[in-house]
Formats: sequence, structure tokens, C-alpha cells
Amino acid sequence: MLTIWRFMDGNRAHEKQSAALVSGVRSCLGAGAVDCRDLSCSEFAVPLWGELPEQLHQLPKPDLIVGVGHRSHWAVLRARRVFGGRSVIILKPSLPLTWFDFVIVPEHDCPPPLPNVILTRGALTEPLPEEPFEPGRALLLFGGPSKHFHWDTAKVSSAADQLLRLPLRWVVSDSRRTPEQMLAHCADSGAELWPWRECPSGWLADQMARAGQIWVTGDSISMIFEALQSRARVGVITLPSRRPRNKIRGAVQRLLDDGLVREWRGGEMTPFPAVPRAPFSQQVSCARALLRRCGWSLAQLPEDIDI
Repeated sequence: MLTIWRFMDGNRAHEKQSAALVSGVRSCLGAGAVDCRDLSCSEFAVPLWGELPEQLHQLPKPDLIVGVGHRSHWAVLRARRVFGGRSVIILKPSLPLTWFDFVIVPEHDCPPPLPNVILTRGALTEPLPEEPFEPGRALLLFGGPSKHFHWDTAKVSSAADQLLRLPLRWVVSDSRRTPEQMLAHCADSGAELWPWRECPSGWLADQMARAGQIWVTGDSISMIFEALQSRARVGVITLPSRRPRNKIRGAVQRLLDDGLVREWRGGEMTPFPAVPRAPFSQQVSCARALLRRCGWSLAQLPEDIDI
């Protein structure tokens, strides 16, 4: 039995990434071979001394101690010092990388080539739910202005107009950053419109799992990688960069160069193939790299998983 302590900092985006890693470990070893305990970072004081909560001493000793985000770093380090195990930080930490046993970092953050660094392509995301694949169903997802990209309303509107004319069952949704006029622009298209405030929990994952194709604006890098967890063909509406050196634009460009996503360019579009695509399953690749470096047996890894 492999025991994981997963420190939660209250940031949903962070917790989704650590949950994805745990999911990948379970895919490698089998669900029954992994015991994951979720712990709050607030239970640990920041200094590396003082008494620890008594309930922590009652837990099984950890093999892996996982954290994401600055608030988790000292908790992970302190837990490792007191209880043993291997420390694993997801995303580039604010503390030195060498303080942790393993650091899982997106390649666009350009970490140094240290032996404890495991590279990912974008954010880790959990597997999508098992839903029937519907080739004729399509998603269009709007992001918005960000620190990396300018928002080009004319380009996004033109792309939406062209895409929504394709003979597919379109579902369109926005985000907190989306200018208000974008959903209104699609009101006469016949598409099903879902403002982000009205989307129930799990709605987007369910939609992605069913869709035959998904189009996302290029500012939403986490949404692009979540879409790649589906069986859909994925398209990107690129946006103008705020600066010449843009690591998010670089990450999207590598996906385009590798043929994993398609860019909207205007003009006549070649239809996507209707057959499903294999999910990205990056959480399994990352978990397998971690377990291999820890010397954990991978005998139970299904042979059909592509790493």
C-alpha cells in the first residue's frame, strides 16, 4: 500500500492538480493500492518547530507528501522532516527546488535541468467522466483579457461566427474574464448558451467528455489542457501577446507544432475527423515518472496506457 498525504491550501486550481496526480498514481498501481489522506495546510505552523496536531501522529506514515502552491511548501517540508516519505511539489516553488525530493513543473516555466525535476506540458488535470462520445456535439469556450494576452473582440467574434455556422450541436460558455458582449454576440446562432455563473459543478467536465470538438481562446491554457483530456478534437483561437517573450503562447505553439491542437485561421475550414482522439492522460505519464524515480513497482500499470 502506497500512502499519500495531500496538503490542501484552499485554492481549487491547485487542489485539482494534486488530485490529478493522485489519480495518475492510482491508474498506475490500482485504486486499492493507494491510500490518500487530504490535510489542511492551516494545521501546520510556518516555522519548522513546535508541536504538531496529535491526529497527524495517528495517520499511516506517508510514502509521498504532495503540495501545490506557496502555502503548502513549509507544511510539506515539515511533514517530511517529522514523518519521513518523499516530498513532491507541483508547480515551480517559491523555495529552492533542491529542498524537495521532486518538483513537477510545466515545461513553459523553464526550470533548471535538475535530477529531481519532472516536466509536464501545462497543468495536470483529472480524467474526465465516462460519457457517450457525440461526434456532432461541439463546445466553444471564451476566456478573456489576461496578463499574457490582449483580448481581440473582432477576431474572437469572427471566429465564433464561422464556427457556429458549422452543422454541429453547439454549446457556448464564458468565464469570469470574458467581456459581457461575447455571449450576447452568439445569441442568434442557435447555440446553447451557458453563462459561467449558471454552470453547475461538474458541468464543464461532462460537456467536454461528450463533445466531438472543442474550441478555446488561446489565453485559457488550463482549459486547453483540460480539453485535451477529452476524446474531442481541440481547436485554439489565438490572441495577440502582450509581450514578445510569452511562455503561455510558447506552450500553445508547441501543441500546434505537434499537431495536438488546431489553430483557427479564418477562411474555409477543413472538417475535423469524426473519430475520437485518445485522451492526453498526462497525469498517468507524470505519475509513472515519479513512481519510477522512487523505485516503486509499476507492474500493475495497464499495457494500453500511452506514456
